[in-house]
Amino acid sequence: MYLRPYRRRKSSRKRIIVLLALIAFGIYVLKARPAWLPTLEPTPTPTRTAKSYIEEGEKLYEEGKLTEAAEAFAHASELEPQNPVPFAWQARVLAFLGRFDEAIEAARKAVALEPDNPRYQAVLCMALDWAGQYDEAFVSCLKAVDLSPQSAVAHAYLAEAYADKGNWDRAQEEAERAVDIDPGSVEAWQSLGYVLEKQAKYHKALEAYIKAQELHPNLPLLYIRAGNIYLLLGEGEKAIAQFNKAAEIAPDLAFVYDALGWAYYQLGDYERAMVELEKAIEKDPSYGRAYGHLGVVYYVRRNYEEAIPKFEKAIELGAKSLEYYYELGLSYVYLGMCDEGMPWLQKALEIDPYSEPALWGVEYCQTVASQQK
Repeated sequence: MYLRPYRRRKSSRKRIIVLLALIAFGIYVLKARPAWLPTLEPTPTPTRTAKSYIEEGEKLYEEGKLTEAAEAFAHASELEPQNPVPFAWQARVLAFLGRFDEAIEAARKAVALEPDNPRYQAVLCMALDWAGQYDEAFVSCLKAVDLSPQSAVAHAYLAEAYADKGNWDRAQEEAERAVDIDPGSVEAWQSLGYVLEKQAKYHKALEAYIKAQELHPNLPLLYIRAGNIYLLLGEGEKAIAQFNKAAEIAPDLAFVYDALGWAYYQLGDYERAMVELEKAIEKDPSYGRAYGHLGVVYYVRRNYEEAIPKFEKAIELGAKSLEYYYELGLSYVYLGMCDEGMPWLQKALEIDPYSEPALWGVEYCQTVASQQK
């Protein structure tokens, strides 16, 4: 096969000049970038304001999306740490979520920024009271009422503080005062329901909770409280309907499924109770109360091997209860492990020296030990 010899073509002087011109033009464009040339840089997005987060948080609160609302208020407080409004909102929502330590911290920040605001003092009272710090809560509520005698919210939370201190007459007086001041206040009806419930006036308490539901139909706590009343009245189906409504509103909250599972336990449906309690743990593995309740279910079913780790996890997570301690101790005892059970029985007796189950367990183990000598 014959191949022609390759001949190199001579470069054209004109071609070189054109190429150099194109390169020069490109460098000019990159440096000058005329206005008509579209930019390749991304368009900056506007920075969100604290106000927009507060508005979003209020909307989420009204929709019953409490976790998302708490996050929105947290963003607002980060952007404006000198603004007490998002801290107060955050405290309120966190209390409804059962995150009391965080609620107290946020409420204290609001009060520190504006000590003479009655609503912020009332929110601090609420957070403290729901966390079981009744004496300090009482002081904050009294200050809120002194600052604004016509504040329905202040009287409402003062009513709950009185109820938790066992002063029923003053509690009911303050709750009714809150309703009189503002019949459209969710806090007023909620607190009246709580005060009546504490006095075992269940039918009237239920009416108050239902009125609160009408004012705020997307607050899961109101349905849980009403559900608990129906359980006390022996109306299981209505109770379950209330708990299911709470789960429908807030499907991602562990305490909703914990309440539903505990309701099934009280109604004797242990299998369904375990399903719902496991669901609560799945939603929030740090929710100690669900572990404790699940431990009780296993204990009642005499499945002590499963009850023990659930009780221990509940106590580890801070869900301390007299029942958890003595049932954990007795679970070990029934498995023939008195050495492991005795410390838990002793802790139960530290809480209640007259706890009959704990006393029986200690006596039984002492008898076994003496027989083995």
